[in-house]
Amino acid sequence: MMEDAAEEVVIIAPFIKKAIFEETIAAVPSSVQKITCVTRWTPAEVAAGVSDPEIIEAAQSDERISIALCPSLHAKLYRADGRCLVGSANLTGKATGRVPNANVELLLEVPIDHPEVQRVLGQINARSTIATRHTAALVREQAELLRSERVTPPSEDEAAPYWFPETRRPENVYALYSGRQRFTSLVEAGIVRDLAMLDVPAGLSEDAFNAEVEARLHAIPELGQLTAEQRLSNVELQRAIAERTGDTEEQARRTTETLAAWLQHFGRYYTEVGSWELRPGVEHA
Repeated sequence: MMEDAAEEVVIIAPFIKKAIFEETIAAVPSSVQKITCVTRWTPAEVAAGVSDPEIIEAAQSDERISIALCPSLHAKLYRADGRCLVGSANLTGKATGRVPNANVELLLEVPIDHPEVQRVLGQINARSTIATRHTAALVREQAELLRSERVTPPSEDEAAPYWFPETRRPENVYALYSGRQRFTSLVEAGIVRDLAMLDVPAGLSEDAFNAEVEARLHAIPELGQLTAEQRLSNVELQRAIAERTGDTEEQARRTTETLAAWLQHFGRYYTEVGSWELRPGVEHA
């Protein structure tokens, strides 16, 4: 299908491996002026080897190619001019039968103007952002950290029992994530570790990013009382952290302060003066 394209190619898949992407692009005639790719990158998936953010290199060497990120992407769609395939196959070796023990996959040709195809394309377009070299490099760095430490972030149904944030200034996290600001290597190392443990997909807006981080913070078991009782004192939180980690009193206090800063930055919480209790909402004057 790609070999027969004349004007435009669209590649949409959550998992894309660099070698298969390059093989697909090589099949597209030079007369085609526009090649659009939409995918998703998360640190855990890249660490698992199912996606390669290095496909960004193709867009640097071929001006026809644009790569976008859709964090909620699950659809697989391939288009060459008026022809369109939809189904289950990602753009990987196993999905395309390029390696032994290939997956059982299905791709069906459907009209490009089919209402459901147009609906999905509209959603993808609305939720996508352009991928950058910074984003690709940052996701790869997080993935390599997860691989080197053999850490597997929890699934959506699991709590996050192993992680407390390290970055003392939580406003710096999105600044690095988005490429808006760079920091010293020591500061960036802490931010990259926090991002890797959070496993937030690349390409989120600041509001969506904040919501994802807040949800992951609430998965920390030690914060259960904050949800259940709408209050949590620093003494209780510090004690729970020390029991979990075996940290010294000073280390647990520092972790408690950092966690409180994150809750106040990414959610609607305030610290009550005097009692030092975290509470939901906005502090009254």
